[in-house]
Amino acid sequence: MNFIAKISLLFLVVLTSCHSSAQKKDNLKKSIDSIIQTSNPKFNGTVLISQNEKTLYSIAEGFSNFETKKPLKIDTQFEIMSNSKLIAAVLLLLEVEKGKVDLNAPIKKYLPELTQTWADSVTVHQLLNHSHGIIDLQKPLAFKPGTQFKYGNLNYSLIGKIVEFTTKKSYTEVAESLFTKLKMNHTFCYAKNKTQNLATGYYSNKNALTAVEPGFINDDNLGADGVISTVSDLAIWNNNLHKGKILKPESYQLLSKNTILSQHNFFGKEKQPYGYGIRIVEEEGVKYLGHTGLGDGFSSVNIYFPENDISLIAMENQMPEDSNLFYATEFKIKNFLLKSDLVKKNNAQNGKK
Repeated sequence: MNFIAKISLLFLVVLTSCHSSAQKKDNLKKSIDSIIQTSNPKFNGTVLISQNEKTLYSIAEGFSNFETKKPLKIDTQFEIMSNSKLIAAVLLLLEVEKGKVDLNAPIKKYLPELTQTWADSVTVHQLLNHSHGIIDLQKPLAFKPGTQFKYGNLNYSLIGKIVEFTTKKSYTEVAESLFTKLKMNHTFCYAKNKTQNLATGYYSNKNALTAVEPGFINDDNLGADGVISTVSDLAIWNNNLHKGKILKPESYQLLSKNTILSQHNFFGKEKQPYGYGIRIVEEEGVKYLGHTGLGDGFSSVNIYFPENDISLIAMENQMPEDSNLFYATEFKIKNFLLKSDLVKKNNAQNGKK
């Protein structure tokens, strides 16, 4: 084959590949647009799907504020609620890497103000994976630490306090320093005097919407649910966290290791592995990691498919009264991806059956 023929063949291969990629992207857009447009309850939020740090799909649908009819934009900020927990876990693991925290040490070591007897037996590890048994600072433990999973916010508020104790800085200062380093320019810890481009959260009951004043978040529970962010910034977070740019490999393994089993409807009816502020799921032969967040009239989903380097991030500023409708649209988008060639083919190429 002469030189001109080789160049022509290479050009044809590149052209075919580009056409195929564009077609897949177009098919993805049509499918997810259809899910969003036919959703019930009506989707009001933002969605971003990325692969290899490139956006495959994004949309901003609905209003940031229903009273003023201010439209949502892709860079509108949302309270991400419990998706904040993964960030707190990462900040704590960075302190572990510095030798300032021992995961197996009792929390009393880092929270000397706690006078409860259980502070000498509950470990940092047990705070991170919700196996601590704490239900209230003034009450006895609900169960022996390490024996059960009981999801809550108080433990991650304590994790935030441990970060403050070891860094000798406020949780906001520590977290926002990392956000700045990662160029997550639209992400910050909530404060009453700092709302930037934050959407208004709403509770929805059939066709009625009620605006919500932030009630969950204060300085004491920033580690549990205090981060404000955008879909684009959480894509940056995924690209850094899951590719070894924040934590050392051994720390990331601790974060994403199966430490206990728990059940969550978004991730299925069966119990799934839980690490530190993140779930590890194997569904339809596909592995993905992720978490949800809910409260203050907001909901968020952040899941990552490691075999394919795909992120699905969705945020809404409305929260249905009916718990059966939580994450309804996001659930359909997730299931579409699980069945799509985008995930299935790449997993097959990586040896998945």
